[in-house]
Order: sequence, then C-alpha cells, then structure tokens
Amino acid sequence: MLDLWQEIYGTIRRNKLRTLLTGFAVAWGIFMLIVLLGAGNGLIHAFEQNASERALNSIRIFQGWTTKPYDGLKEGRRIQLDNRDLDDTERLFPDHVESAGATLSQSSMDISYGAEYVNLSLLGVYPNYIEVEAVKTAGGRFVNQTDIKERRKVIVLHQKSADVLFGKTHTSPYGKFVRAGGVAYQVVGLYNDEGSSEPSQAFIPFTTLQTIYNKGDKLNSIIFTTKGLTDEAKNEAFEADYRRVIGQNHRFDPTDDGAIWIWNRFTNYLQTQNAMGILRTAIWVIGIFTLLSGIVGVSNIMLITVRERTHEFGIRKALGAKPRSILWLIIVESVTITTVFGYVGMVAGIGVTEWMNVAFGSQNVDNGMFQVQMFSDPTVDLRIAIQATVTLIVAGTLAGFFPARKATKIRPIEALRAD
Repeated sequence: MLDLWQEIYGTIRRNKLRTLLTGFAVAWGIFMLIVLLGAGNGLIHAFEQNASERALNSIRIFQGWTTKPYDGLKEGRRIQLDNRDLDDTERLFPDHVESAGATLSQSSMDISYGAEYVNLSLLGVYPNYIEVEAVKTAGGRFVNQTDIKERRKVIVLHQKSADVLFGKTHTSPYGKFVRAGGVAYQVVGLYNDEGSSEPSQAFIPFTTLQTIYNKGDKLNSIIFTTKGLTDEAKNEAFEADYRRVIGQNHRFDPTDDGAIWIWNRFTNYLQTQNAMGILRTAIWVIGIFTLLSGIVGVSNIMLITVRERTHEFGIRKALGAKPRSILWLIIVESVTITTVFGYVGMVAGIGVTEWMNVAFGSQNVDNGMFQVQMFSDPTVDLRIAIQATVTLIVAGTLAGFFPARKATKIRPIEALRAD
C-alpha cells in the first residue's frame, strides 16, 4: 500500500500542472456552489426572520392622493384618514377584523429629564401596535386600553433613550415623569425594536396625542389584524370592499389605488415567498451548472491523463502488472486529487459564507417606516457540500475508469506503440 501512495505522489510531482488544473476544476465547482447557496440562503433567512417578527395577518392603511376624477371632483386630491375610517374598520368588517388601531405622529420633540434630553418623534398608538410591528417591551408595560379611554399622559421610551435620560443618575425610569414640549408624561415602559442604530420615537396613547396636539379627528394610518383571510383571493376581495367603504367616506373612486395605500402583509408574504422560490431554484440551477463544469473539467483532464499514460500501461503489463492493479492506481489517484481539492473548495466556500455573514449579516435597510435585515445566516447544509464533493469524486473516478479499463485491455505491444 505504501508503494502505491509513493507512486501516486511521484506521478503528481511529475505532472504538477495537470494536477493543479484537475484540482482547480474540482475546488472551483465546490466553492461556487457553496458560495451561491450561502448567498441565497442569507437572503431567504433574512426574509423569514423579518416576517417572523411581525404579524402576517395584519394590514396597514395609509393616506394618498386621488389619481382619478370622481363624483364631480378632480384627481390629485389629498385623502386624509380620520376617526370615522377607524370606526368603520371595526364596525363594518366584524368577520374579518380582529383588532383595529391607528397611528398619529408629532415630530421633533425634546424629551427631557433633569438636565438630559433627547430629540424624538412622539407616536400615538393603540395597544395592538405591539402585536403588529417588531416592537418588544424591555420592561414595564405598553400602552393599554385604559390609557386610550382616559387619554392618560403616559409614555413608553426606547431602552437607549432611557439610558441617555436616566443613565447618569442611575435612576429607574419607571414611574418617573419626563417633559415633552411642556407636557409631563409618566414613563410606564421601555421597548426595543428591530435593531435600528438610534431610537427615533417614543410611544404615547393615540387619543392623548390627538387631544394635546390639536390633531382633531385626523390620523396618519390605520392598523389592524385580520381573521378568516386565508388566501390571496380572499384578501383581494376584502381589500376591494374596504376601498369601497373608505371611498364612500372621502368621495373617491373605489378602484383608485392611489387614494389610499393598503399594505397587506399576508399577500406581500405570499408574493415574496414565490420570489424566494424562484431565487432558490435559480441558485440551484446556476450551482448545478457550475458543478457540472467542474465535472467536465475533471473528466477531460482524466481522459487526457489516461491517454498520456497508455505507453506506461504497456510497460507495466509487459513487466507482469495485472490490469486490475493499473485500474486501481488510476482510481486511487483520481479519488485522492478530487478529495483533497474538493475539501479545499468546501473549506474556502464555507470561509466566504462566514465572511459574508460578518460583513453583511448585521446590516439593516431603512424603508421609510422601519428597518429590515437584508442578509442573515448564509449557512449551507454540510451534507450538501459533502454530496457535491462526493459527486465530483465519483465523476472523476468514472472519467478515469472507463478509458483506463479500455487501455488495460490493449495488448502490451500495441500499448508500447502508443504516443
């Protein structure tokens, strides 16, 4: 056995370029497959993580501009949502709306405690906000129905905002009063969001903000969770009915998609799932063709190798070597080269995916309403990497086996005549 390995080592040393070309074809095929799968999985995992942080059965309604004339009114009117729209959401759709709320903002407020202050936006919300968005309580409580009903002056701060306001005095924020534009709010809770670098808002009861800051009955958006809408067709029918109701309130064409913007997370999720499926298929197709190019490269080089060594095989047979020993030599050499370089390609591919995770895994993109993670955990199942390596090993072995088997059947005198 030692003689066999010494002979393989000697053959590799004598044919360094050929060996490197064979190994590169193997390593490149494995490397590209792992990198492509890792990058695709990073995008898919990020999407799944973002989706899991928010209620998929939720819908948000935003005001817009009319794009069609209707009932004697011209296009280009601003549609301002109000409390009537919120009331109709719960009253007219009891079979499909679980809980409804609204949001309303007051921007650029200096919130202070003692000598410390932070500049934030106040966002008036209902209790269901925390069920829909990626906001998690870090202590205390969130806005509740009693706060809404009694228009309480309570506030929920971001953990980082609380650290700025209360960190130097090492004071617990719960129950303390902070001032925002001359109004005192009692801190009842802290929250963390989906990972934005700096906090941008604090939460107070919707009715409190609407009253204190003279917003009348206006609101910025309606937010609610749904029930019984289990497929895309049902969601589209519900959206059409909802547009009709809001259209009656504000006199716009129910088919005017620009008048209000309906952001349905469930239908968006289904559409994105389809896109992720296409992406996954495309990555596999590209990866498989890359792997096939590696197999073709290995096969071609092994065919050349056997042909170049036909003369050598003739000498071996003339000296009494059995065809089986010659076949075994070719197979072991092929397996050795593909295994070593396949391992190199696999390790390099895994290293690149880890680098991608470190470089891009923590990056978020701000879409205007919240931040989403674009890349997460670009891992590849080790079994896939091993199976791809084994595939190349088998391909290289077969590529060398059949021509070698044919060469060993040639009579020694004919093999010696081969160029």
